[in-house]
Amino acid sequence: MAHRQRTPSDADPPAARAEKTCASCGRRIEWRAKWAKNWESVKYCSAACRSHGVNATDLQLEATITTLLQARAHDSTICPSDAARAIGGEEWRDLMEPARRAARRMVARDELQITQGGVVVDPSTAKGAIRLRTPR
Repeated sequence: MAHRQRTPSDADPPAARAEKTCASCGRRIEWRAKWAKNWESVKYCSAACRSHGVNATDLQLEATITTLLQARAHDSTICPSDAARAIGGEEWRDLMEPARRAARRMVARDELQITQGGVVVDPSTAKGAIRLRTPR
C-alpha cells in the first residue's frame, strides 16, 4: 500500500514553515509532513546530523576560518582546506568535510559567503571547489 502524500493545508501556512538550516551541517532543512506538529523544535536535517551535533573541532574550524579571513584583505577569499590544514596538520584531509560544514553554518548566520567562480552560491547545493569570503 502506497503512502499518501500529505499536502500542506491551511493548518500549515507557509509562514509557519519558515526556512531553517541544520544546526550540524548547515544545509537547508526541507519541511516534512511528519514534522508538522513540532516544526519549531526541529534543529537537525537527519539522524546522522543529530548524532554528530557540533563538537569542539567544529567550533575550532569556525574560529580558524574567521581568523584566516581577518588576516587577509577584505576582498580576499580562502579555501576550506586552509582552515583544515591549520588545525589538522598531516591529517588535514579528514577535516575537509567538517570545514565545509563549519562554513555552511557560518553562512546561515550571515558571517560568511560561499563562492564558486567568484559568484555567491547556495551552500546547500554547492558541489565541487568552493571559496569562502566575508559578506559584501
